[in-house]
Amino acid sequence: MSDTARLKREICEAIDRRAEDIVRLGETIRRHPELGFKEFRTAKLVEETLRTLGLSPKTGLAITGVRADARGGADGPTLALLGELDALVVAGHPAADAETGAAHACGHNAQIAGLLGAAMGLIDAKAMDRLAGRVVFFAVPAEEYGDVEWRVEQARAGRLEFLGGKPELLRLGHFDDVDLAMMIHTTPQPEMKKAGVSASNNGCIVKTVRYIGRAAHAGGAPHLGINALYAANIGLAAINAVRETFRDEDSIRVHPIITQGGSQVNVIPGEVRLETYVRGKTVDAILDANVRVDRALRAGALALGATVEIETLPGYLPLFNHAGMTERFVANAREVLGADQVTQTGHRSGSTDMGDISHVMPTLHPYMGGAAGSGHGADYRIADPRLAYVEPAKQLAMMAVDMLADGATGARQVMGAGRPRMTRPEYLAFQRKIARKETFDGAKA
Repeated sequence: MSDTARLKREICEAIDRRAEDIVRLGETIRRHPELGFKEFRTAKLVEETLRTLGLSPKTGLAITGVRADARGGADGPTLALLGELDALVVAGHPAADAETGAAHACGHNAQIAGLLGAAMGLIDAKAMDRLAGRVVFFAVPAEEYGDVEWRVEQARAGRLEFLGGKPELLRLGHFDDVDLAMMIHTTPQPEMKKAGVSASNNGCIVKTVRYIGRAAHAGGAPHLGINALYAANIGLAAINAVRETFRDEDSIRVHPIITQGGSQVNVIPGEVRLETYVRGKTVDAILDANVRVDRALRAGALALGATVEIETLPGYLPLFNHAGMTERFVANAREVLGADQVTQTGHRSGSTDMGDISHVMPTLHPYMGGAAGSGHGADYRIADPRLAYVEPAKQLAMMAVDMLADGATGARQVMGAGRPRMTRPEYLAFQRKIARKETFDGAKA
């Protein structure tokens, strides 16, 4: 047995000894879900756990992020292991918070449990003495891009610039000293089996839309009003009409919701608000679809003589998993979980701000099972706690060994395999260029 294989075995055995603690952490977080940039209780739990391991975490990063560094026995690259802190609002979920509606219906509680479990395994096995470089254990906020109106208010108040956790952390410089990054996302999809890696994921642009009409008595004087709801309905219908113009290979997804539809049934709606994503496989495809969506939204205002305000917000860039890191993850997962239980797939149409990380450094975002139901659904649950909470800890820790053992040969190979798609300054400039606000007056067009 090689020294690397022996070290991996020691780490996995250390994680197994901590299995009950890891599961308890995951379940504690599941029972106390919090929305993005508001994950104060979860962040405190992460901080306290890392301190018990002898680490010195930094807190309050992009409001709620927590980062702790473990140094190796020699200098070398830095690998960040990530877990996401936030939940999301899912109507009808049995474990939803009674006040906020938040529920862990995407498995982020398992991500944090796995992240902390990886830290336990590496520290307990004294693995860092035999590795070069650093491992960063990073609990990050606000991957779920919801609660948009509140986040926009925070940005206008100067508390945020970007409305997703990892983009904001990139802006603030908390990834400036990181060379590679990895996280593991829990999945309920049976076709992924126990573990899987996709080639890529959609990116997205986020939009808020406000139709402004004129309120009037809905029964007595509708002719004096301008119905903002009808304008919005026409805008939505126009979006649906242009869907067939999207190319299948671009994987475009547009899925608006009405967040405010009127004040009272006997008042012609004078204001209606929408939110939507425009998702796609590539940046160019997203930007092209965004132009078509804006045109459709203007059509609603034009038809009714209303005004529409369209605010376009930087969302998430498409995710591209690094081939070299994928190869190592698949080998490790097959060794632990069985060769027939690890899948590799093509493109996925969901979005993640791990895509932003993948544009500035080698990145891996695989999936692991253990959940059941539908992602973001009221039936989502953890069905196999060991697979969902404990096994990701092993895979994260083994990747740290693969990257940083033998003088960090693995990390240097990955980093030398190609240049990032963007530098950090280029990334920030691109995202800032996306942001804009347009007002279109349909009565004057």
